[in-house]
Amino acid sequence: MKRHLTILLLLAAISLASAATSLANAILIPMDNQQANHLKAYGIAYAVLKADQEVDWLLNYRGGSFMIKHTPTFERECRVRGVSFESLSDAQAAKIKQELANPDLNMDVVTLQKAAKIIVYSPVKVGPAEFENTDAVLLVLTYAEIPYELVYDEEVLKGDLPKYDWLHLHHEDFTGQYGRNLHRQSLADIKVQEDIARKYGFSKVSQMKLAVAKGIKAFCAGGGYLFAMCSAAETLDIALAAEGVDIVGSSYDGDGEDPNAQSKLDFTKTLAFQNFTLEGDNGYRGFSTFSDINATGGRGGYDQSGGFFELFNFSAKWDVIPAMLTQNHEPIIKEFIGQTTAFRKTAVKPSALVMGEGKTSDRYIYGEVGRGQWTFYGGHDPESVRGGGGNWRTPTDLNLHPHSPGYRLILNNVLFPSARKKKRKT
Repeated sequence: MKRHLTILLLLAAISLASAATSLANAILIPMDNQQANHLKAYGIAYAVLKADQEVDWLLNYRGGSFMIKHTPTFERECRVRGVSFESLSDAQAAKIKQELANPDLNMDVVTLQKAAKIIVYSPVKVGPAEFENTDAVLLVLTYAEIPYELVYDEEVLKGDLPKYDWLHLHHEDFTGQYGRNLHRQSLADIKVQEDIARKYGFSKVSQMKLAVAKGIKAFCAGGGYLFAMCSAAETLDIALAAEGVDIVGSSYDGDGEDPNAQSKLDFTKTLAFQNFTLEGDNGYRGFSTFSDINATGGRGGYDQSGGFFELFNFSAKWDVIPAMLTQNHEPIIKEFIGQTTAFRKTAVKPSALVMGEGKTSDRYIYGEVGRGQWTFYGGHDPESVRGGGGNWRTPTDLNLHPHSPGYRLILNNVLFPSARKKKRKT
């Protein structure tokens, strides 16, 4: 009798669970501290978009949660990837949306409609490029299971960028100075760039890199989404400002730089920075900054530990774009180092929107050019070990950092192109 009762209770429990699942019409993916894996949650959102389904991004609701249509496939994906979720009825989903529509609350719903075509500009495309193996965006896209393609100089020069929606640049040097140190690029990496320059009729790598920088700016102005970290953000603008001016010392290309190069810089051509001073030729022997855009100065910031920087709180209903880009479960983020660790406040153009700042520098900035948008993020790896040393060559294991708020900022940018865009109102 007891055994029969146990079986009946078990069957009843299974029946109730089945009924609950059948009643579920939506899946809520919370992004607050109840989430088991924040980074992989973005991969779920991207997978839903790839399946031609919409994702509701609930701005400022439980850390910037996602709500999707319930299907057995999406539920299974959440379970397989270890992403926390809650099943909701239509009534429960409607109640949440009604709550977010309250004009007195700093919350809103943004509908994501289509998965962006993602590319990463990286020398990994053409060679070993050991330093690039620690690229934070490559690491997090792979970890979150978000597909991407690799491009490098040739694809930009051939005009392939408009085929894609979102372009990432990491610790690249667009000035033609090979990263300004022997630790950054091997002789093989340098030869690849020289071969590409020769193939496309450029006498110097610096001339080729300028053409690439201009192609990237044109991609953005044409409606593309640009995301750059570390030295890529700094050197892209330096290259643009120095168009037609030789700023490359003899250590890199065999001839001297223009002695009046500084006075010839044109800051109207840049995206984010102005009134910066170039760093002198360091002889290509050790870590060095490119300019005083880099707030850390000295040896580029690799050996400098940091404190914390703070994200600004934007209106989800009025300043939708920065609100999306700053969604997080933590507003205070550990600073991290890089060749370009942070941006000097007085070098940032007034037209740029600061979304995250430290005590003495800007860390996370946004702007628009033409029909496109760009985001610049200082530093090399949001979970890198402070204090420098050789750790920058060791890729971060994101299995140890599934809740990284610093990495979440990268993934906010990955989803941003999928939104119904609204211009900032303030």
